[in-house]
Amino acid sequence: MKTFIVILSLLFLAACGIEPKPIDYGKEACVYCKMTIVDQQHAAEIVSKKGKVFKYDAIECMLKDEENNNTDYVALYLVMDYKNPNNFINATDASYLVCNKIPSPMGANLSAFASKDMAQIEAGVNEFTLYTWSTIRHEF
Repeated sequence: MKTFIVILSLLFLAACGIEPKPIDYGKEACVYCKMTIVDQQHAAEIVSKKGKVFKYDAIECMLKDEENNNTDYVALYLVMDYKNPNNFINATDASYLVCNKIPSPMGANLSAFASKDMAQIEAGVNEFTLYTWSTIRHEF
């Protein structure tokens, strides 16, 4: 009986880990706008301090989701690195690019990059605006 309780406890702890969960593209919906998540370059996640994961089809949806976006409640803000699709990066460390050359699912033309240099290279000669985590939170 003790072995059963120990195994059950370990399974419970493993299920509540504070980590990103893979997105099942084409099958899961954004918790904010309810659109199906299909774009691997613009998806985002919030992981709560209790391990609950909220998935978004676009960074702007994550930023606008006031219900699940309380900093006292959030353990991780994660965004996809535009240059390395399906690879989450810490949203607080990312550089953000708004550029008409790169449309995003909700129309804000907002993408995340692992570095400011990569964002500038991707924008090229097009008109663009760069943001940090703190400035993009105020913008949306």
